[in-house]
Amino acid sequence: MTFDFPTILFLASVITGVIWLVDIYLWKPKREKEANEPVLVEYARSFFPIILIVLLLRSFLFEPFRIPSGSMMPTLLAGDFILVNKYAYGIRLPVINKKIINVADPERGDVVVFRYPADPTTDYIKRVIGLPGDHIEYFNKMLHINGKPMGYSKKGIYIGSGAGINYTGTRVIDETLGKVKHEVLVKEDRFEYAYPCLKDGRSYVVPKGEYFVMGDNRDYSNDSRFWCSVPDENLVGKAFMIWMHWDSEGDGLNASRIGKSIQ
Repeated sequence: MTFDFPTILFLASVITGVIWLVDIYLWKPKREKEANEPVLVEYARSFFPIILIVLLLRSFLFEPFRIPSGSMMPTLLAGDFILVNKYAYGIRLPVINKKIINVADPERGDVVVFRYPADPTTDYIKRVIGLPGDHIEYFNKMLHINGKPMGYSKKGIYIGSGAGINYTGTRVIDETLGKVKHEVLVKEDRFEYAYPCLKDGRSYVVPKGEYFVMGDNRDYSNDSRFWCSVPDENLVGKAFMIWMHWDSEGDGLNASRIGKSIQ
């Protein structure tokens, strides 16, 4: 079992809950009326409801995450604090992450948080590009899905600041994935890899029950081009809002990003 924060919350709720119940049904009846409640029981009784509420909120409703890198620029910046809808793709049991109720499947263009397939203790955030069964092609810094090119239009040159200043000079391009129109960054003079997971360095068929994901900062993203697709069981939820931004390498708080929806 991996002792990450959800696991710690779960164990804490079980331990405090058991202590509280044992006291109610076993210890309390044997205590003299004048006797003080043991400190351990007092703490368990006080913290159990709080821990349980936090566990339920994080497991079934919303969970906060912090963006640590620039792989999703310009959609998400390093230092963004986001909220993720945990029930968008189904209700899962905490800790074991087993889906018990299916709600909906990811759609092309969704920004999703998932457990990195090579290291499930690490959370990644990328955009869903390919659905199960899709034939993905990526060459000349453009996507083709099931033989059709996605819509593209150039917008200008990106000017970064703070943690994103190194990406100044990359090209900003509007990309349309089905119903979703969003911006991506490409470095036009950067060499395209022979991506390990793409046949002939450019194509991939998404397996059943898996999703092909990419970062919006196309030339600076570790994504499905390098380690293949994401199994459905690794999905954590859909990112939907920025609730704060703090750039420790720039001007600190950027109030203009607070409350911004994620498209």
